[in-house]
Amino acid sequence: MIPPARPNIGEEEREAVDRVLRSGMLAQGPEVAAFETEFSELVDGFQSIAVNSGTSALHLAFLAAGIGKDDEIIVPSFSFAATANAVALAGATPVFVDIEPDFFAIDPAAVEAAITPRTAGIMPVHLYGHPANLVALKDIAQKHGLLLFEDAAQAHSASVNGIPVGAWGIAGSFSFYPTKNMTSGEGGMITTASDEVARMARMLRNQGMERRYENEVIGFNSRMTDIHAAIGRVQLTKLAGWTAKRQANADFLTAHLTGVVTPPTAPGSVHVYHQYTVRVVDHDRDEFARQLAARGVGTGVYYPTPIHRLPSFQLDLDLPNSELAARQVLSLPVYPDLTSDELATVVDSVNAVANAGR
Repeated sequence: MIPPARPNIGEEEREAVDRVLRSGMLAQGPEVAAFETEFSELVDGFQSIAVNSGTSALHLAFLAAGIGKDDEIIVPSFSFAATANAVALAGATPVFVDIEPDFFAIDPAAVEAAITPRTAGIMPVHLYGHPANLVALKDIAQKHGLLLFEDAAQAHSASVNGIPVGAWGIAGSFSFYPTKNMTSGEGGMITTASDEVARMARMLRNQGMERRYENEVIGFNSRMTDIHAAIGRVQLTKLAGWTAKRQANADFLTAHLTGVVTPPTAPGSVHVYHQYTVRVVDHDRDEFARQLAARGVGTGVYYPTPIHRLPSFQLDLDLPNSELAARQVLSLPVYPDLTSDELATVVDSVNAVANAGR
């Protein structure tokens, strides 16, 4: 079976972990500080604040920017639940809007239509590694005096017009979950150009204190360990090569797949293919996935239920593009260590299932 995703951990990562274990400094130490400095190069020099998960990055970014009770944050419903959970955990209300159909990202027109006097911010999700329409969204945010947050959990090194994701608004949030484009084992990163937001995020992750036992605010234990940071530092050095391989794999799939709708890339955008997600339009998607599995090709469905329909929110909204995407999307293997034989198997299997009976 070719799995839909495969974490890539090598000897350099193991050696980095051993180095930390030998040092005796395991939590919130020099490895974390170095990882933050090095990651900042990925986001045009924005400050980077390491935390223990991508969800913590989202949550603390809202709190550090002053989001709370009575605020509304406009988000896409077609995403992972953490996108909306983080808004609710900050005490604010997620306002779900539809996506545009081509790039699975929040629709700027839907955003503008959803703005109310309570709207405090907008948070696009750069789903599957393709950036949202940040030019239009930043214009809307500036026009209405709103904060722009970025859920960049799946989009390390993606960009629009040469500006990297995570460097467009008040704060960006990245994830280092094991199957992301790079991992630290687990972890997240907040990026911001605001000294005030950066300072508050650092305090919030560390029990509300910048200096030991001088707790200025009520905070959390959301620190990243040096063990995780050491892994992340090694992975960061490999990210550019892995991204190029993902893009090459995606180009191969796009050139050879038939019978499914392959993912386009918007002009001026760099797609980093956290997932290579097609639309299955002429077959039942779930049966399509089962037939691929029978041929040895693993797939993923991200995501089968829009967030607004999950039991945790359960809202009656008309978001047709989100509903349709949830029924049609199927993510195929695209990770960098796929072999040429595996890529050929993916293509042959998809084409055989898609064109059966024609």
